[in-house]
Amino acid sequence: MLKGLYTAYTGMINEQHRMDTLTNNLANADTVGFKKEGSTSQSFGDLLALKIKDESVGKKLAQPIGYNNPGVKIGENYTDFSQGSFRVTGNTYDLALDGDGFFTIEFTNKAGETSTMYTRAGQFTLNREGYLVTEDGDYVLDTQNRRIQLDTLTDSRIERDGTIYQNGTAVARIQVTDFEDYNYLEKYAETYYRPVEGAVVTQADATVNSGYLEMANMQVVSEMVNLIAITRAYESNQKIIQTYDSSLEISVSQLGRLQ
Repeated sequence: MLKGLYTAYTGMINEQHRMDTLTNNLANADTVGFKKEGSTSQSFGDLLALKIKDESVGKKLAQPIGYNNPGVKIGENYTDFSQGSFRVTGNTYDLALDGDGFFTIEFTNKAGETSTMYTRAGQFTLNREGYLVTEDGDYVLDTQNRRIQLDTLTDSRIERDGTIYQNGTAVARIQVTDFEDYNYLEKYAETYYRPVEGAVVTQADATVNSGYLEMANMQVVSEMVNLIAITRAYESNQKIIQTYDSSLEISVSQLGRLQ
């Protein structure tokens, strides 16, 4: 009798996870370079139910009575790496990638440890020393894995291949990296990615567009529609549990009562 109770419970847990993923997408609707996430659902494996110690078939025999499925479980999250729309800013150091690839960043954590991260968020600026950095102060790397330092008093021009010119001279080229399989990229924070074991670097075909920013690749209206659908599914499972609760209350308090 309680199988449906547990099935509805797992459904609520799954819908809650889907809602957490979706609301995070909505919260980052205006985040530059953000890639929306999705979640999947999986069914528990079917379990063979057996009847044992039944004298009608023999106490030492187990009689199959069918298969039961105890509901749904949370699957894997995935990232949609499709390109977002461009927003014109006119700022030389606002960069957007058109095509597959990532900017290469020297990231420093709170412990002072440095590592290489990758991002589509090209909202860059120059710090006091003239280094090209992200909004969080992490250094943008060139094709030689070096920090890019520019003259802050001289105007810059950035070509589509990522080469930075000052006074007509090429001073650095922004490193754009791509990977053979994005399934080997692990998300870090909101817009950073780092490769895991098995990641293979390939030649990036993206072009660098100066004066533009790539926005989040999501449609708020679509996400809101999905949010409503998830809410309805959650409420349906909730009503099932309430129905079971009422039935159990009747069974305990009324059935078998002596008159």
